[in-house]
Amino acid sequence: MKKTLIVIDMQNDFIDGSLGTAEAVAIVDNVKKKIEEYKANGDEIIFTRDTHQENYMETNEGKHLPVVHCIEGTSGWEIRDVLDTEGCEIINKPSFGYTGWSGYSFEEVELVGLCTDICVVSNALIIKALFPEIRVSVDSSCCAGVTPESHEAALTTMKMCQIEVI
Repeated sequence: MKKTLIVIDMQNDFIDGSLGTAEAVAIVDNVKKKIEEYKANGDEIIFTRDTHQENYMETNEGKHLPVVHCIEGTSGWEIRDVLDTEGCEIINKPSFGYTGWSGYSFEEVELVGLCTDICVVSNALIIKALFPEIRVSVDSSCCAGVTPESHEAALTTMKMCQIEVI
């Protein structure tokens, strides 16, 4: 069975940049190990990258989250350099959830990354809605939310929608 690891927005701005948290910093090593496991097994790995432009503050998201982050081409936009992206697909996404997942042929998907309560939950729900019969899981030790409370709330939401939380 083809397994796919989707690494959501493990970018500098979400780890220790403009929207960084201690919890996000704390999961980097776990995510690195998870990527190494998938690579060792020859499984597929896809990275997403939250991608905004200079006009971010004028966008709907910018009006609701007025913190400039992940501006394309900046160091904050880059995926953390200790995470091995070699040979992996990288998807630039302009919003919380990537809407192009229907173009993939997933058999089993595991998601990790940031932020549990925004982009991880959005992508997990989109994938589960598009592929209701496949196993979709989220490794909670490889995710962090905006707050520990909202991280837990997102995990509960995903469990209720038949996404396995490990």
